[in-house]
This record gives sequence, structure tokens and C-alpha cells, in this order.
Amino acid sequence: MKRAVLILIILFTATFAYGADEMRKLDFLLGDWTGEAWIQMGPGKPQTVVQNEKVTAKVGGKAFLVEGLGREKLADGALGKVVHETVALIWWDEQKKTYRFDAHTADKGSVDTTIDLTAPNTAVWGFDTPQGKVRYTIRLTEKGEWSEIGEFSRDGTKWMKFFEMTLTKK
Repeated sequence: MKRAVLILIILFTATFAYGADEMRKLDFLLGDWTGEAWIQMGPGKPQTVVQNEKVTAKVGGKAFLVEGLGREKLADGALGKVVHETVALIWWDEQKKTYRFDAHTADKGSVDTTIDLTAPNTAVWGFDTPQGKVRYTIRLTEKGEWSEIGEFSRDGTKWMKFFEMTLTKK
């Protein structure tokens, strides 16, 4: 009986250690980031936003907590109302061998999806909507900036950019 318990403890510990190892591939996201973004939903001028993203490793590095807050940038440069607020959790799903991304926003609801590492320091996540597909590509630039674009496609082949953000680490 003691041997069976010991084996379970070893397997349990190894599984969590593996998850933390996989999460290290996303370490480029960790930190407190700030910068500007623009978003355009429909016709008219894009909206400029001052965006903050805080990404913190939790539970021994096995999950990342992402907290985002965007405020409207007024014509005089002052900050206006909150236009985007989100909290998300990213973790390695050992059974499915993929990164999970569970995000909740103050105004748009929630999404539970996956993140794919398409290259070093590059992550892509997205989801389906009744109108088509949305995808976001995050990459760490050579200058150490968080660069992210959001794109929409009705058919999954032709993509239109509706969002772009460049952040620097505080």
C-alpha cells in the first residue's frame, strides 16, 4: 500500500512539473506591460486605447493569470472611460497536450479556447463567432515589445485586421 501511494505521489509531482516546464515556453508574456492599441469595429475611425496587461505566474508557474485594462485615449491625451477589461487564465492541459486559455471580459462574456505556439515567442489564439472567426497573434519583437494583432475572417481564409497593440514592459 505504501508503495502504491508513493508511486501516485511521484506521478502526480511529475505531471505538475511537466506542466510548469511547458509554461516556460510562454515566459515571454510575463510582466507588467503598457502601451497603445487601436481597434476598429465597423465603419468610422479606429478607437485609440491606452492598454495595460499584467501577466503573473501562479501555482508554481503552472498557470498564468492575465489581467487586461484598456482606457479610451482622449484627443488631449488624457485617459477616458474603461473600454476593455479582462481576466484570463492560461495553463498547460497535460491530457490534451495543449495550452488552454480561459478569458472573461466585463462586456463581451467569456471564451475558453487554446493557444498555439507557432514560433519561439509567438502565440496564436482565437475563437469562432456566429459571423466568422477571430484570431489574435502575440509576439515578442526584437526590441522586447509585446506586439499583438487581432484579425477577423468570415470564411477562415481571408483575414482583416481590426486590432493592433504594442506594449512595453514596465
